[in-house]
Amino acid sequence: MIKKVIYPGTFDPLTNGHLDIIERSAALFDDVVVGVAASPSKNTMFTLEERVAMAQQAVSHLSNVSIKGFSGLLIEFVKHEQADILIRGLRTTIDFEYEFGLTNMYRRFQPKLESIFLTPTEEFMFLSSSIVREVAIHGGDIQEFVPEAVAQAIQQKVQQA
Repeated sequence: MIKKVIYPGTFDPLTNGHLDIIERSAALFDDVVVGVAASPSKNTMFTLEERVAMAQQAVSHLSNVSIKGFSGLLIEFVKHEQADILIRGLRTTIDFEYEFGLTNMYRRFQPKLESIFLTPTEEFMFLSSSIVREVAIHGGDIQEFVPEAVAQAIQQKVQQA
């Protein structure tokens, strides 16, 4: 039985913590879809197309991972992709409380959908996209926090601003 999972997020930008979750998911499941959310309510640094392109570069070494942008409700994207499982990354207990509430809502719409929570490896537990953006905006070195192509894209954005 092929298990298709979706790892959704805004990924603005994709961090090494996200990549850690993606790589570990790829080792566990046959088909991993990274769903890059349009998130129009968020003031993103990168467009949806830019975020999809950066994620594609970052996972090019993983043959069972695909990147797909989406807008609208996550649950509709899950149905469209005919996925069985959602992968959610958790760093803190605050993340858990938020995701736990969402998981129960998702079950109301799609009762057979399962959520699996993964924590990043210890070196990435503190890492978030907003921290990376903030460090970059203030001239800090982000090389160890994001894939190389992402670091270059962030530096270009910061220089353009």
